[in-house]
Amino acid sequence: MKIDLTDTTASKVNKALVQGRRAIGTPAVGMVLTLVIVTDEENAYDALKAANDASHEHPARTLVVIKRVSRSPRDRTQSRLDAEVRVGADAGSGETVVLRLYGEVVDHAQSVVLPLLLPDAPVVVWWPVNAPLDPAKDPLGALAQRRVTDTYASEQPVRDLATRSRAYTPGDTDLSWTRITPWRSMLAAALDQVTCEVRAVEVEGEEFNPSCELLAMWLADRLDVPVKRSLSSGPGLTAVRMDTNCGPIKLDRADGSLATLSIEGQPDRAVALKRRETAELMAEELRRLDPDDTYASALRYGVDRLKSSSSVPAVAAVPKSEGRAGLALPAPVERAAKAPAAAATAQAPVRREPPELEPVRKATKK
Repeated sequence: MKIDLTDTTASKVNKALVQGRRAIGTPAVGMVLTLVIVTDEENAYDALKAANDASHEHPARTLVVIKRVSRSPRDRTQSRLDAEVRVGADAGSGETVVLRLYGEVVDHAQSVVLPLLLPDAPVVVWWPVNAPLDPAKDPLGALAQRRVTDTYASEQPVRDLATRSRAYTPGDTDLSWTRITPWRSMLAAALDQVTCEVRAVEVEGEEFNPSCELLAMWLADRLDVPVKRSLSSGPGLTAVRMDTNCGPIKLDRADGSLATLSIEGQPDRAVALKRRETAELMAEELRRLDPDDTYASALRYGVDRLKSSSSVPAVAAVPKSEGRAGLALPAPVERAAKAPAAAATAQAPVRREPPELEPVRKATKK
């Protein structure tokens, strides 16, 4: 059931929700949280679809906040709130309210959202795109116990990771971190099967992929060993190689779905490690609403190294076999830098012996 409201108020939206529940015969409220999605018109459909799929595991009241920026200066002074209320089959396992804000009310979205929050229930705010660099200080983020961003949608993921590290507040998380949960679980399980000491690690994946960066940060933080970040054509993460005193351990996923786990002295095993949809990622994030201390530790560890490597010069993209140092992570988290080293060798001057030593060297050769 859908109810459209034009030029309305939060009070009328609440009444429409009650009316909709009565119309479909479910007056009781069985939702466990309020999910606030802050997005634009272009990405609203995909975000809402993912939220509806996740609501089958976590029934929630979903509030979609779409800030419509008017081009005309005259329209910017005219505040208006349009709402679309969805209940029943149109809203997954909960309720959905799509809020479109115009004019000055865009700067006061928290005043519209606050009366629509479920009483005595946790609040989660999710920015699929255009997330603030400090989510906890955002007016909508201040209402939430959990704040979900997605650095993968950013134009400069590594820079945003560094900024969010400095602004981290307990309750912040990122879907780029959620994407590597199966990788972290598989690597931890592999190390539980052996009694070896890890000496070095290599993480291979796409360039400018924040999940690859976060996995490298996590491994360096937990294992306290050198971690090299190398590049591949993807998709996403493609391999993790660990050098141990008992032999190499390798988790290789070349096609984005099926991986091969290789441990010295054991037969290779095929592992299902597919790339997950956004709905699965959100469902995982909604399972826990307490602060993720592991994410915070990995984020801060890696960003400290990134900051100290700001003096490393960037180079143009080169073939996979040569590596790239444009976004180098310093030791113990560092990128392969073979191309700059080769260039330096090619440019080095040829050493010549002094003239007075040439006769002696020729005589020796004879």
